[in-house]
Amino acid sequence: MRDFPPRIGGVLCVPDWLLPLLVPVVAALAGGFLVLAFRPRGGGEGVALLADRMEALSDRLDQAVAQQNERLARSLADSADRTQESARRIHERLAVIDAARANIEALGGQVTTLAGILGNKQARGAFGEVQLRDMLADRLPAEGWAWQHPLSNGTRCDALIRLPFPPGPIAIDSKFPLEAWQALRAAPDDAARVQATRRLSADIRRHVDDVATKYIRPGETAEGALIFLPSEALHADLHALHGGLVQEAARRGVYLVSPGTLWAVLGAMRALMRDVRLRAEAQHLRLEVARLAEETGRLDRRVANLKRHFGEAQADMDQIGITAQKILGAAARIEAVEIDTPAPARAAE
Repeated sequence: MRDFPPRIGGVLCVPDWLLPLLVPVVAALAGGFLVLAFRPRGGGEGVALLADRMEALSDRLDQAVAQQNERLARSLADSADRTQESARRIHERLAVIDAARANIEALGGQVTTLAGILGNKQARGAFGEVQLRDMLADRLPAEGWAWQHPLSNGTRCDALIRLPFPPGPIAIDSKFPLEAWQALRAAPDDAARVQATRRLSADIRRHVDDVATKYIRPGETAEGALIFLPSEALHADLHALHGGLVQEAARRGVYLVSPGTLWAVLGAMRALMRDVRLRAEAQHLRLEVARLAEETGRLDRRVANLKRHFGEAQADMDQIGITAQKILGAAARIEAVEIDTPAPARAAE
C-alpha cells in the first residue's frame, strides 16, 4: 500500500487542504500538554500564568488560521481564474475545430457533386457549356459572341465568336467525349491501357471530323473552329500522348483549347474586336471631319457673301450720307437768302 501522507525524498508532504484541519488539533494538544505541565499544586499564580499563555497561544493560533484561510482563498481564486481561462481557450479551439469540420463537410459535398457531374455524360456536357459561357461573358462584349448560334447547314454550334473577315466568325464546340480518357487514367494494367488509348484516338478523330465538317463553313465562318476541353489535365494528356492527333486536327483547322489557353485566345480576340471597333470609330470620325470641313467651306462662302452685302450696304449708306449733306447745305443756303415780302394791298375804298 502507498504511504499517506505521501513522502518526497523522505520528507513528509502535507497537502494544502489538510493544514487548516491540523492546526486546531495541534493547538488542542499543545494546550493539554501545557495544562499538564503547569498544573498548579496549590498556588493561584500558576493558574493565572497558564491562562495568559493559553490566551496568547489562542490569539496566535487564530491569526495563523486566518492567514492560512486567506492564502487558501487566494489560491482557490487563482485556480478558478486559471480554470476559466483554460475553459475559454478550449471553447475557442472547439469553435475553430467545428468551423473546420463544417468546411470539410461542405468541401466533401462539393467534391461529391463534381464527381457526379463528371460521371454523368449529359451533366458533364452542361458543366462544360456553363464554364464556356461564363468565360465568354467575362472576356468578350455582349455583341461579340452568340450562344447556340444556328448555321446555314442546320446545325447549332455551342458558341460563335463574331469576328470580322478575315478571319471571320469562329465556332466553338464544348462536348468532347471523356469516357475513353477516364478509362485510360483508370486502366489497371498495360492491356487495358492500350485498349483505352486506341479508343481515345478513335474518339478524337471522330469528334474532330464532326467539328470540321459541321462548324467550318466557307464564307460563313472562319477557316478554323475550336474544341473546348473543360479540363487542363485532359489537354495536357492529349498533347503529351497524342501529339500527332492534335497536329492532324490543327491541319484540318480544328484546335483543342483548355480553360487556360481559351482565356488567352479570348484575350487576343477581345483586342482584335477593340481594334476593329476603333477602326470603325476612326472611319466615322473621318467622315464627320469631312462633313465638318464641307460645312466650314460653306460657312466661309456665306461669310464672304455677307461681307460683300455689308460692303454694298456701307456704300449705299455713304451715298445716302452725301445726299443728306447736300440737302442740308441747300436748306442752309435757302434759309440765308433775304427775300422782300410785298406790303399787303389796301382795301378798295
